[in-house]
Amino acid sequence: ESISQEVPESILNSKARRDFRALTTITIDGEDAKDLDDAISLEYFPEKKLYRLYVHIADVTEYVKEGSSLDLEALERGTSVYLTDRVIPMLPRELSNGICSLHEGVDRLTLSCIMDYNEKGEQLSHEICPGIICSDKRMSYTGVTAVLEEDNSEDYSSYLPYKNLLLKMRELSRLLRHKRVERGGLDFDFPESKILFNEKGQIAEIRSVIREESHKIIEDFMLAANETVAEEYYWRDIPFLYRVHERPDFDKWQELSRLLSNFSILLRAKDPDSIRPKALQGILETIKGKEEEMMLSNLILRSLKQAKYSVECGEHFGLASKYYT
Repeated sequence: ESISQEVPESILNSKARRDFRALTTITIDGEDAKDLDDAISLEYFPEKKLYRLYVHIADVTEYVKEGSSLDLEALERGTSVYLTDRVIPMLPRELSNGICSLHEGVDRLTLSCIMDYNEKGEQLSHEICPGIICSDKRMSYTGVTAVLEEDNSEDYSSYLPYKNLLLKMRELSRLLRHKRVERGGLDFDFPESKILFNEKGQIAEIRSVIREESHKIIEDFMLAANETVAEEYYWRDIPFLYRVHERPDFDKWQELSRLLSNFSILLRAKDPDSIRPKALQGILETIKGKEEEMMLSNLILRSLKQAKYSVECGEHFGLASKYYT
């Protein structure tokens, strides 16, 4: 409660942080999200055909100091816990929904990852720094999708000044996704469900959640920042926590190969070194839209190992990524 809900002038005027408040910055989240922990900005330089992507993550370290009671309590909790109708936060709501939430129209502190990409989606350079942002617009996934698809069934006129920005974001997002697909990243497009409750806390409705282009934009940009940060820490040889997804066991791979052969689908299984995510990616594409898609996707998923945390940097098989956190 002693932490101010406004960023002090001393920090705003500090030379230790980059000031990004002049940049057009937006957040894209679910309609009912209260803790907005990431924001994005994008600049495009047509003469260089260069995209400059900014991913801004709320800087909690300014408020949760190492060894403080807040830090120790957060350590005890480990993560926030998401239940169907509520969240038990790792940090007090005054932080997670307040000063550490990147609300529209207020100054907030961030750690920002700035990445330059060419028109092939190749990263040319990057920089990671403490920053200050002021979000111009709090957007929802539904609203962004409506603007991108020119769906006028609901009024999202307040998004229209940002339409060109959103189109450029979609452009870069597709380039990044294409690069990930090229290297063999897997995309399990399982349908998700949203559970709605009535005032008595009983389930009123279960809705299917469709993964739209707006979800993919955020997904692609967060993955880009994640891998950039993980690689930076790896090469700096700084102790770090990685998210590792090992290759499937060879016997599981052979078993999957046998099962798929019943559906006339070929999965080569020569030796452990021949295991590649690209092979599974091709199969997921082949079965898309078929009656057996859900069952076979589940079989493929169950043949993979579970991702885990590690202080050693290892590959992430599912994302076909060398560095991931």
